[in-house]
Amino acid sequence: MTAEAVTDRQILDISGADRVDFLQGLVTNDVAKLADGLVYAALLSPQGKYLADFFLIPHGDSILLDVDERLAPGLLKRLSMYRLRADVQIAPSDLPVTRGLGPIPDGAYADPRHPELGWRHYGATGAPGHTDWDALRVQHQIPQSGIELLPDESYILEMGFERLNGVDFKKGCYVGQEVTARMKHKTELRKGLAQVHIDGTAPEGTAITSDGKPAGTLHTSAGDKALAYLRFDRAKGALKADTATLTLS
Repeated sequence: MTAEAVTDRQILDISGADRVDFLQGLVTNDVAKLADGLVYAALLSPQGKYLADFFLIPHGDSILLDVDERLAPGLLKRLSMYRLRADVQIAPSDLPVTRGLGPIPDGAYADPRHPELGWRHYGATGAPGHTDWDALRVQHQIPQSGIELLPDESYILEMGFERLNGVDFKKGCYVGQEVTARMKHKTELRKGLAQVHIDGTAPEGTAITSDGKPAGTLHTSAGDKALAYLRFDRAKGALKADTATLTLS
């Protein structure tokens, strides 16, 4: 079993009698699922664009929110704006975060996005780790905040949130729900995150072309595989990203 400290996350403690209803009306997933463990969800703009993704964690008389530290200030500001007169208090917490692979220890929770992503624990202190989490993300097509998931740009269905158990289509209204529902009921998505085989190297963020036409953007690479945001109608045959050649996996 591995157990590694996570140092780039911020925990927000959300308390108050209205905390469940407050979050239920905002986030993409069903907060009632906290009864079963971690809930992966996102907050969207009214136009349906991604603003932040996070884990919700049951924690006694409060709900913890585990978010990328770079997104935490903006998320805290927006949640506070939505709070209005609800009986909800939101405060940063210095609770440490640990993640690992192997058997789930007492007090930890399985990562709900994919079984191969292991578990997360809140409160225990872990050691610096050596797991290649980027390789795991690429292997299982897991987007990351600030890399594949871009605030005010990304749409969560194009990023695979349905597959990652990050959105619930039966829970009712939340911010950005109408746009997300319309995308769900299209015949198919025209753009989205995909795994590609990469021959050569190219920097993250490199534009991808197909016969000289824009076809997407290269993101995280690990070995001979990478994640790319692609226009599917142009993701055929050999694609180019700088000097690297890509093919859709």
